[in-house]
Amino acid sequence: MADIVDLIYAEHDYFRRYFFLLDQAHTVAEKTAIWEPLATRLDAHAQAEEEIVYPVLLRSGGDGDGDAGAAGDPSDETADAVGDHNKIRDAVREARRHPVGSAPWQEAVDRARAENGQHMDEEEREALPDFLKTVGADQRHALAMRWLLFYYRHPGGHGADQSDKDVKEYLKENR
Repeated sequence: MADIVDLIYAEHDYFRRYFFLLDQAHTVAEKTAIWEPLATRLDAHAQAEEEIVYPVLLRSGGDGDGDAGAAGDPSDETADAVGDHNKIRDAVREARRHPVGSAPWQEAVDRARAENGQHMDEEEREALPDFLKTVGADQRHALAMRWLLFYYRHPGGHGADQSDKDVKEYLKENR
C-alpha cells in the first residue's frame, strides 16, 4: 500500500538533495537548472500538503486545547505548518524577483532553505508522527493516491498555487 507519509518523506529528501546540489553549482546556468525545479516543487509541495494532508490532521485528533494525549494539538500544528509554507513561498517569490546568482537572489534562496529546513524538521518530529498515530493505513493510502493525482495534474509542480494562505481562514475552512 502507498502511504502519504512515505511520499512526504521522499519529497523532503528531494528538497534536501536539491539544496545540496545548489551548493555545488557554479554557473548561472547550473544554479538555474537546480533552483527553478526546486522552487516550483516547494510551491507545489505546500499546496499539496494544504489540500490533502493538513485538513485530515486538523480533524484527526486532539481537542484543540493543546492537550491531545499522545498527539500534539492538530490546530497548532496545522497553523504552524501553513505559516511555515507562507514563509517558504515568500522567500521563493523574493528569489524569483532577482537574477539567479545575484546577492539578493542568494539571500532569498538561503531564507527559503532555512525556512524549509525548519518546517521539515518540525513536521518530521511532530505532525507526521501524530498523523501516523491518528490516521489509519487505509486512509493514508487514499491520501497517497490523491497526492499522486495532484502531481499528475501538476507535472513537476507546475501550475501550483503560489499564494500565501490566511492561517485563521485556513483553519476555519478546514475544521
